[in-house]
Amino acid sequence: MKYMKRAGALLLALTMTLALAACGNKESSSDLEYVKEKGTLIVGITEFEPMDYQDASGNWIGFDADLASAFAESLGVKVEFQIIDWDNKVMELEGKTIDVVWNGMTLNDEVKSAMACSNPYFNNAQVIIVPADKAADYPDAESAKDLAFAVEIGSAGKEQAEANGFSYTEVADQATTLLEVSSGTADAAIIDYLMAAAMTGEGTSYANLTFTASLNSEEYGVGFRKGSDLAAALNDFFKDAYADGTMQSIADTYRIGDMLLEQK
Repeated sequence: MKYMKRAGALLLALTMTLALAACGNKESSSDLEYVKEKGTLIVGITEFEPMDYQDASGNWIGFDADLASAFAESLGVKVEFQIIDWDNKVMELEGKTIDVVWNGMTLNDEVKSAMACSNPYFNNAQVIIVPADKAADYPDAESAKDLAFAVEIGSAGKEQAEANGFSYTEVADQATTLLEVSSGTADAAIIDYLMAAAMTGEGTSYANLTFTASLNSEEYGVGFRKGSDLAAALNDFFKDAYADGTMQSIADTYRIGDMLLEQK
């Protein structure tokens, strides 16, 4: 009898352990619930005007930053921005040091195979940056073959440098590529059109630089951990924010409204 009671108690304990484990697995399988429970949405970014950059007070602003803040608010959590090494973005997601990559990210095959991605929300292109007084000499990719380029590590700009057979050096982020060209340590750079429009030319941080040839056409998306239910939640948010004019208003604030994609 004692043996039967002991066996019954062990069976009951095992059943409860398995039930608790099942509940734990169920909770951890939802990124949406995970973010809500910890109360923060940690956004992985790089310095990328006009998408993510800091104002004079050190606050993160930009189209992506403003929209990420609004998305976090819709979930009832706080937003936290964290600068990452762009080449390690998937590892950062999988290690849960960040919850989302939201930084003007090009939706290429590599990204879509490694992350759960949102619907595309912006049109973009990779463009060649050169000193303004030399722009006429480099109207297309072929004329720029002999230039030494600076590109962001692991970026779409790097992909285009390789595709066109350019000589290049990788640097930390797109902002640094502009500094390299402006200071003369690189002949040219390849960056996103949206950043080029915001940061080069008259009245900008780099009045001595301009962009010439477009090397491709691409779309931006937001990336989450593989299988994450946050991607679907963001798509719903995008649809509502587009319909009520929020996305267009934010895009117009940063003078990039003409590149915004309709959300259905």
